This record gives sequence, structure tokens and C-alpha cells, in this order.
Amino acid sequence: MLRELSIRNLAVIEEVNVTFHHGFHVLTGETGAGKSILIDALSLLVGGRGSADMVRYGCDKAEMEAMFDLSTGHPVWNVLNKLGVHASSEEMLVIRRELSSHGKSSSRVNGQLVTMTMLREIGECLVNIHGQHEHQSLLRTEQHLEWLDLFAGDLLIERKQNYRMIFSQLQQTRASLRELENSTRQNVQMLDLYRFQIEEITNAQLKPMEDELLTEQRRKLMYAGKRMDAVSEAYSLLYGGKGLDMVSKAVAKLIDIQSYDAAKLGPLLEQLQSAFYQAEDAAFQLRDYRDGIESDPDQLSQVDDRLDLINGLKRKYGESIPDILAYLERTIVDRDKIENRDQLLEEFRAEETRLYDQALVLAQELSQLREHAAAKLSEAIENELVQLQMPSAKFRVQIDSSVGDADETKQVRLHINGMDEAIFMLTTNPGEPLKPLSKIASGGEMSRIMLALKSIFAEIDQVPVLIFDEVDTGVSGRAAQAIAEKMSKLALKCQIFSITHLPQVACMADHHYEIRKQVIGARTSTSVTELIGTVRIEELARMLGGVEVTEKTRHHAQEMLDLAHRQKGA
Repeated sequence: MLRELSIRNLAVIEEVNVTFHHGFHVLTGETGAGKSILIDALSLLVGGRGSADMVRYGCDKAEMEAMFDLSTGHPVWNVLNKLGVHASSEEMLVIRRELSSHGKSSSRVNGQLVTMTMLREIGECLVNIHGQHEHQSLLRTEQHLEWLDLFAGDLLIERKQNYRMIFSQLQQTRASLRELENSTRQNVQMLDLYRFQIEEITNAQLKPMEDELLTEQRRKLMYAGKRMDAVSEAYSLLYGGKGLDMVSKAVAKLIDIQSYDAAKLGPLLEQLQSAFYQAEDAAFQLRDYRDGIESDPDQLSQVDDRLDLINGLKRKYGESIPDILAYLERTIVDRDKIENRDQLLEEFRAEETRLYDQALVLAQELSQLREHAAAKLSEAIENELVQLQMPSAKFRVQIDSSVGDADETKQVRLHINGMDEAIFMLTTNPGEPLKPLSKIASGGEMSRIMLALKSIFAEIDQVPVLIFDEVDTGVSGRAAQAIAEKMSKLALKCQIFSITHLPQVACMADHHYEIRKQVIGARTSTSVTELIGTVRIEELARMLGGVEVTEKTRHHAQEMLDLAHRQKGA
């Protein structure tokens, strides 16, 4: 659940710190007081899109922070672990977001920086915000299928993953098949080019690292004379000159006097003797190296020619020998496709048939699971609608496989979710036929249908915080009371927040907050106050009576609260 929410410098809010509780919360206040700003703040904290315009005028940045108290088994802990965010289920989960006046944003979870993508993935496990605009999702048939699959449970989800894996392979095979079928025009020209390129690279007989070894060999051959002169002179200085001879004489002198001061002369003698042996060994190695130096203009010319050939191939086929050899492999594959086109076509078509048959079986299995789930979901939603004052409503989840009609190849059309389309059908009047929601439901009916869906899916998706932003728009009277009672019952499973202008809804809440806008020091500011006792009665009376609050409206407000307490107690 959401324990605390802190907001600073967001729109007309200068600073607000609110503590929340278990159960059903309502937020009320005059139009324009800033009720939706609290919802906007929560939306930003769970990865919603922000802009510089949301920062309070004259401030550098807006700051929002929320603290969640979640059970050990909540799915968010697995998400955090997968994302590499350090968090313990024994502690509160703290999310912080800052939005600068320049439009830049930063987010932290338990003090650790996270990206917006990570924040959205975490937020999906924590908060579900339903506003009036979300009614439009009820009109999208692709959304209906997603809801049905979610309701069907883990077995269907597992089967759908298997289907999608096979369907992806089928799509790739079909793409390769189409590419091969459409390549006939350029086949002859490309075949000649491929053969020439393969012959050119193959005849070169390239070896890995060959260019580097040749470059090193070329350097040695080019400077053979200079190497010979320098090494010969160094050898002469050491052996033919007086280099080693002088060191040998120095060693002999120290041997003669070593016994007079062995502590200091002994180490010096060892150094000189070691230097003599090392210099002598170096002289012998210089002699051997000199004897191995070759100056061969013909070999140098061969190396240059070979390097020119390799560099020419690099200009055509790749920046390195491995790149050239990789290009050769790809070209051989392309050549074989053309030369063996008919055989490959048969293989691709056979593979397509095999994958299609496999995908079709899985799609049919998905359809059967959906038919079973559709009956259960239809029954569950009808039961919820009865509680929401729609007793005559008939709701059906229609599985339409017309999208799977045979195409010109006599095959059933498949798509990423199988062969089905789910359509939510409704009739609110007895004797009227079922029709798609978009053709029959009013705004008030859409609100109740969405609330029914949220009630059913609350336990499935395990989102602990549900927010309804004026979900009761378009309803009144007993329907409004039914919505309030439904949200009150739903609050037993999760934490519910509702922005409302209806006293029927407000009186059913466990916790009531007033959002008030006021002018302090020529600046507009919004405050949030939890209403308890007589101040809550005053707010309910305002909602009932408008500008003028009378004793009758206060009495009516008290009666509504008493009735709500009795209903919740029952």
C-alpha cells in the first residue's frame, strides 16, 4: 500500500505531505482546486511522462516522493531483483522523482538511480490509474483479447508464449520464402557477380593475420642493410674492440684487492663479472643475428605484391582479413541460394507447412482455452454489474475466429495472438440483442463496466493501489451509490483512491481528504487535509448543498455517513 506521498513545487502545489491508510480514500474539493495534480504526481512517480510546464512557476524543479509498504511475496521484489535494484522486502520501498524546469528528469528507487523504462516496469506493479480517458480502452477489441488472456491464467499465458515462438519462426520462414521467390529478376546478374567474387577471394588463399606478418617481414627486408651495419658495429665494439677486454681487466684488478675490503668490493666484483658474462652473451647473439640477416630485393618485391593484393581485397570486401573471409562465406550462401533455388524453395515451403501446422494446433488450443475463460469472465462481469445497479445487463465475451478465415492459400490466417479476436458484447435492456460496447454503452455504463473489470482483475494482477479519477462521471442516484459500495468492497483487497464530486461516493470512503486552493502572499497554493469528524460533515454538506451549507444539508450529510458505516459494518 501507499504509505506517504510528498510533493514540492508541482503546478500549484508548493509543498504537500500526506499520509495514507488501508482501505478506501476519496479526494474532494472545488473544481480546479488541484485534485488531479496528486494523481499526476503519482503518475510521474510510476514512470508517467512529465514536462517542464508541470514545475511550479519560478522554481527550478519539482520533487515527488512516495513510500510503499508491500508484502514479502509481492511481484515487485522480483522485478527489482531482475533490474538490479537493491531492495529488501523487510523495508519500505521509496520512489523519488525530480523534474527540472528545463524538462530533464531523474528517478531513484531506494536511493538508486533508475531509467524511465525501469521506473515504468516497477510502477506497473504498484499503481493502476483509471481515468475517464481509459473508457476508450473498452472500445478497442485488441484490448479485450489481452484482458481475456489475463483472466484465463497461467496455462493460457504459457501456451501463448509457445505459440508466439512457433509463429515467429513461421514469419521468418515466410519472409525468407518471399525473398527467394521475388529474387528471380536479378538472379543471373548476381550469380555471375557472386562467382567472380568467390573466385577472386578463394584464389587469394588468405590466412588469418597474414597481412600483419607480411608487414613485419617487409619492414625487415627494407632495412636489412641498415640492420647489418648497426649490428656489425655493435658486435665489433664489444668483441673486436676494447669493450669486453676493458671489463675483463677491471674484473682482474678487483680480484687482486677483494680480500682487503670484501664487504664492499665483493658485491661490486659480482656485478662486474655478471655484466661481463651478459655482455659476452649479447655479443654472441649479435653475431648470430648478423649472420642471419638477408637482403633479398626479389623477396621484398613478392611481399609488396602480396600486400597490394590483400589491400585491394580489403577495399572491396572488408577492412580486415576476417571481414573478407566472412564476406566470402555470405557470398557462398547467396550463390548457393541462387544455384539451388528450386531445392531451397521446396525446403522453405516444407518448413512453412510444418511450422504452420504446428502453429495452427497451438492456436486452436488457445481458442479452446479462451472459450472456457470467456464463459467464466462473462458470468463474473454480469455478477459485478448486478451489484452496480445493472441487473438487466447481459454481458458476453464473444470469441470471433472470423479473423481466421481461410485465405487464398486455403490456410487459416494466424496472427501474433493466435486465430481469435475477443469482442465485449453488452445489452442493458431486456429483449435487445447483444452489441459491441462501442455501439450501446453510455458513459455511466462504461464507468460501471470498467469498475467491474477492475474488481475482477484486482486479485489477478496484484497491483496494491488502484486510483479512479472521476470514474463516477455520468452516473447519479442509486448507480452512484452502487459504485461507491463496489469501491468500498474492493478496498478490502487493495488500497483504493477516488477523485469524486458525488457525496454518495465520498460518504462510503474510509478516509476523506479535502483538496483546497488558496491565495497566500499573491501566490496560489494547494493544500491537502484529511477530514475527520465535523469537518468531514461540512465537506459532505458542501457537496450536497453547493455554496450555502444549511443545517438540513449537515443533517443529511450525517445521515449519509451513518448509513455508510452501517452498510460497511454489515
